[in-house]
Amino acid sequence: MPNYDLTCIIGPTASGKTSFAAALAFRTGAEIISGDSRQVYKGMDIGTGKDLSEYDLDGFHVPCHLIDICPPGSKYSIFRFQHDFFKAYDEIRNRGHKVILCGGSGLYIESVLNAYKLLDVPPNPELRAKLKGKNIEELRDILASFKQLHNKTDLDSPQRAIRAIEIETFYRDNEPARNEFEPLNALIICLDLDRDLRRKRISERLDARLREGMVDEVRGLLASGISAEDLIYYGLEYKYVTEYVIGRITYAEMHDKLEIAIHQFAKRQMTWFRGMERRGFTLHYVDATLPSEEKIRIALSLGA
Repeated sequence: MPNYDLTCIIGPTASGKTSFAAALAFRTGAEIISGDSRQVYKGMDIGTGKDLSEYDLDGFHVPCHLIDICPPGSKYSIFRFQHDFFKAYDEIRNRGHKVILCGGSGLYIESVLNAYKLLDVPPNPELRAKLKGKNIEELRDILASFKQLHNKTDLDSPQRAIRAIEIETFYRDNEPARNEFEPLNALIICLDLDRDLRRKRISERLDARLREGMVDEVRGLLASGISAEDLIYYGLEYKYVTEYVIGRITYAEMHDKLEIAIHQFAKRQMTWFRGMERRGFTLHYVDATLPSEEKIRIALSLGA
């Protein structure tokens, strides 16, 4: 059986990654590193689906890293994630524990598995001014012209698309001098859901989050001094709920547009994961609807 550096649990939104990762970590004595690009922000809990209670099993709290490490309104980057990940990874391994990387942000996952050479990309005010006013379709067309590394799974706001173009422009003109980290040999488990069931789960989860207070969460973030544009930058839930709260769209428009956007996001996630196979990764697909014990049994049989 292969000796893996870590177990990686991926899958589309609403596939149950968190609960499975927590159950597997509890069984194997592992610690979890989050590979989610938005769960790093404090106070952004419901919209990012942190589901923190799922890390508590039988009176034990499964350690999870890279959650709630940034103030809301700030801009976390893949460069910082890569460094934060390897710092946490080394600390966990030095404690003699296994590591589980769990998340749905495809580029974040690949950035550590392949140890990409990354740069800390500064803002480009001139480029931002040039791109200001372009719609999301125009910005995506510009981004598509690059031989790009940047993740396209969550570019549903002009701000995020402009940042992606900013990053690719910087990389076109600046080559990283060296790899700071070594690639990792990972067991990659992808939780798989039938398309119709995935859509049903996404719709049900959206309604549940709205009942749990997602609108009030956004109102609270705005009241704390975070600008609407900063929240809209984060995309998906924070984009559409913010637009509703500030009066740009109605509640019904917010719900319907957000539901469509999350469905599209999940589809792009799966496109990214299938692309990982073309890029040389081996993915082990596991039916997300299986009982937890059966999923754990499969994971252990694979070498988790």
